[in-house]
Amino acid sequence: MNRMPAEWEPHEATWLSWPKDPLTFPGDVLKKAERIYVDMIHALTPGEKVHLLVDDREAESRVLDMVSEGGPVRNLAIHQIPTVDVWMRDYGPIFVRNNKLKITKWRFNAWGGKYEELMKDDSVAEEIIPLLKMEVERPGIILEGGSIEVNGKGTLLTTEQCLLNRNRNKGMGREQIERKLHDHLGASNVVWLKEGIEGDDTDGHIDDIARFVDERTVLCAVEGNKEDPNHAILEKNFEDLKRARDQDGEHFEIIALPMPGPVHSPERRLPASYANFYIGNAAVLLPVFNHPNDAKAISILEERFPKRKVVPIYCEPLVWGNGAIHCVTQQQPL
Repeated sequence: MNRMPAEWEPHEATWLSWPKDPLTFPGDVLKKAERIYVDMIHALTPGEKVHLLVDDREAESRVLDMVSEGGPVRNLAIHQIPTVDVWMRDYGPIFVRNNKLKITKWRFNAWGGKYEELMKDDSVAEEIIPLLKMEVERPGIILEGGSIEVNGKGTLLTTEQCLLNRNRNKGMGREQIERKLHDHLGASNVVWLKEGIEGDDTDGHIDDIARFVDERTVLCAVEGNKEDPNHAILEKNFEDLKRARDQDGEHFEIIALPMPGPVHSPERRLPASYANFYIGNAAVLLPVFNHPNDAKAISILEERFPKRKVVPIYCEPLVWGNGAIHCVTQQQPL
């Protein structure tokens, strides 16, 4: 039976796609997003390989110059595979283990057909597959990696707002989707939360609201300001998680992770959340937003990952594109 390893289990590599879309990162926001990528690569490569997708030879040369400003970077492999945008978590391969490592390639429709141009990134995983020479499963339904969170033991967290949305797999009910999650990811126990945070154009991805940090411990985003639209949403998720059980029928340990308060572009609220962290082999990359709660989030992650370095990365430029560090990464297990 397939098993999707937890994110903290040892990695062979992390997959990224270099930012370039001027609609996602307008004006000087793009340059700031590029610097975030340089910081992520420098934080990850001491502990694992990074596979980075770029559009062409010119982009590869420019990226190498940026990344190598302080000297050569080991453990970086660059591949000329064109992409429209950066959201590797959602359109990239999802790796599972069944005696050996293999790839599940799910369909990607740009979060319910919201962005016609970005639907082209559905083909990116197919371009990656020949590089890895692994067995491939194609479940045939739409699923984004940011919509699921696993503990590696059979429990999967998700939201009704996303996976039961008619803009994903119209005509499929909860039981049919749970069967796909079981058959291809090894999810014997699915915990359904209701919805995600304000400003999230993915229809409630779980990686902005609740994340496993070990087999039984979940960091759950909470908003202390009762006037904030996220307060009631996140309080409901917190209470639902306290009542939920794992694959063995045991309660989880639920730890409150504060929110960074509202972060806005000129037009709208952005989906800023500390829950969008990424667990690498040697480092945990944590989005921060120059908010007083940054320090609390850093402390919580340091307590949960004493053997990894918690690396805070200022991510307002990244959330201009409606995502952060977890949204742009995809782990390849060892």
